[in-house]
Amino acid sequence: MKAYNPEMHTAEHVLNQTMVKMFACERSFSNHLERKKSKCDYHFDRALTDSEAEEINTRVNQVLSQNIEVTERTLLRDEAAKEFDLDKLPDASGDEIRIVRVGHYDAYPCIGAHVNNTKEVGEFVLGSTSFDNGVLRIRFKLKRPQK
Repeated sequence: MKAYNPEMHTAEHVLNQTMVKMFACERSFSNHLERKKSKCDYHFDRALTDSEAEEINTRVNQVLSQNIEVTERTLLRDEAAKEFDLDKLPDASGDEIRIVRVGHYDAYPCIGAHVNNTKEVGEFVLGSTSFDNGVLRIRFKLKRPQK
């Protein structure tokens, strides 16, 4: 089994919010996050242009480079449902919902582990994109920050 990777998971949050902001689409409906490379799938109506892919890469890295604090807070399920889509959370997530925030850039319900600050993520590298049957797939990896 692959080791869970908080850096990649945090980058996925930033990528998702970047996609929402750029294209007014929903967050990824499916993803596969690993230490070496990851992918996110979006309901979309077309392939990305090369300039759009470059812009995504640039925007994600602009956010990550800001050394933004990643925090969490807990809301009661009813309160969280007023502000967030809870459909992706497991049924067993309970009456209290954890909201993960990447500064003022992103906030979303999540049960996974994340870094404490975006400076821990490293550089986002968009590898490739593909479009098939209404699904846009974005593949990416991270270049680790120098210690």
